[in-house]
Amino acid sequence: MAIELGTKIPDFKTVSTSKIAQCSELFEKPFVIFFYPKDNTKGCTVENNDFKDRYNDFLELGIEVIGVSKDSLKSHHNFINKYDLPFPLISDEDTEICQLFDVYKEKSMYGRKYMGIERSTFLVKKGGVLDKEWRNVKIPGHVDEVFNYAKSIA
Repeated sequence: MAIELGTKIPDFKTVSTSKIAQCSELFEKPFVIFFYPKDNTKGCTVENNDFKDRYNDFLELGIEVIGVSKDSLKSHHNFINKYDLPFPLISDEDTEICQLFDVYKEKSMYGRKYMGIERSTFLVKKGGVLDKEWRNVKIPGHVDEVFNYAKSIA
């Protein structure tokens, strides 16, 4: 069951490239959590670099940024090092977090159906309340849209 807007997200354990071990550790301030399909693919690299380019702007608003995909922690560390990403990435190999946010969906490519992450972003307010969601995201202009919304409520 997906988390509904205006409700507190449940605490969950994370495996990340930073010291975050429980989602509740982030509840002291607002944060953006974005889900993307795969490290080192064209669209996902563009999206992560877009968040990197605005990262300090988000921090100035007091908002942390976290990325999530099914990739391993090793893959995430390599991805961070390759593109100098300043924010943590969560490894969700078992898709538990993806399912919690209802972003693990059936997809189709060249007529073949498979399960994968639907590119999505969420803004969580201080205290862990889900405030805004962007689903099935198109990359161009997306990070600016998230930032402008965050700025309007900061």
